[in-house]
Amino acid sequence: MMSDGRPVARAAQSSSTRKKVVVRKLDGEAIKGYVDSVGCLGLRGVEVLDREGRMISVPLETIRAVYFVRDFDGGLDRSERRVFLSRPRLGGIWIRMTFKDHEVMDGIMANNLLEFDSSGFLVTPPDFTSNNVRVFVPRAALETVEVLGVISDGSARRAAGRVRRLGAKRAPEGAQFDLFPAERESPSE
Repeated sequence: MMSDGRPVARAAQSSSTRKKVVVRKLDGEAIKGYVDSVGCLGLRGVEVLDREGRMISVPLETIRAVYFVRDFDGGLDRSERRVFLSRPRLGGIWIRMTFKDHEVMDGIMANNLLEFDSSGFLVTPPDFTSNNVRVFVPRAALETVEVLGVISDGSARRAAGRVRRLGAKRAPEGAQFDLFPAERESPSE
């Protein structure tokens, strides 16, 4: 609302800012709809525009997982892989989440501290061909989270290789100053 009480018209959003999701609640209910890709996951919950056009606010403590999907009807005829069968190739932090109902799911989190969310974990699931593109799991829905490994994307090795190829030059003797100068002898009393 504006200061004079008039409603503010929302700017038209392109379809790329609205993502298809299936919100699975702890009680088993599934809500299919769309979320704003920028601010959809708040501290209080998730706001979903359902397929009938109603805005539904789902409290975070009632959510089991938010699945970002390719299609609402997705692969109903196939079972998707919930854990990695071997070491993943995708770079990031490989975690194993155990839900409170003892179901286990692996995922790859971004290896970037700026992308960590205190309310839950946004992961890429192990089955890259499944209907689920990303999954957000609130901390409240989990019993345990275990880090299985940190998978490098190879950028550190590529950088080190470039330095070796360029021939790192050493600084001439005496060109570098001492950080910790030698202690001086104290004058005798």
